Amino acid sequence: MSGLSADALESTVQLAAAGDEAAFARIVAAYRDEMVRVAYVACGDRDLAQDAAQAALWVAWRKLPMLRDPERLRPWLLKVALNESRKLARHRRRHAVVDLTEPIEQRPVSDPTTGIGTLDLARALAGLSGDDRALVALRYVADLDSTQIGGLLGKSASGVRSRLARVLERLRKDLDDD
Repeated sequence: MSGLSADALESTVQLAAAGDEAAFARIVAAYRDEMVRVAYVACGDRDLAQDAAQAALWVAWRKLPMLRDPERLRPWLLKVALNESRKLARHRRRHAVVDLTEPIEQRPVSDPTTGIGTLDLARALAGLSGDDRALVALRYVADLDSTQIGGLLGKSASGVRSRLARVLERLRKDLDDD
């Protein structure tokens, strides 16, 4: 897991909140890759995830002085990245342009040499709602527990666990159907 040491975290956040660009650059170096991973799982597009992380860092730079507890920096940054990825994905869906002259790429459902089916996790994740992809990203990419996720999403920890169990069952079923 990336991040800043507990000793450096508080002073770095305080300096960055006061406008110290070098301190903010340390925050970016520590958390940007993880923000991109969470955004990618939430939106399913590498370029969009990069854009979302960049937009999230801009939001973080502006709103960092409002962060009361430096220990909450990582979950806060991940939530901002998640929100930005969802916002960009919504915008892209509303303004999507489809090029009908390009052939649609077909992916093999199974390997003809072995007869073994391939799991298409990306397709299965794309079939989930944005909220469900966000939940999976926070749990399995950001490695947050149900209490932390509940705090970020305004839900109870048991509610998060129940919803996550339903999402995982849906993914299992979707992957088994292939």
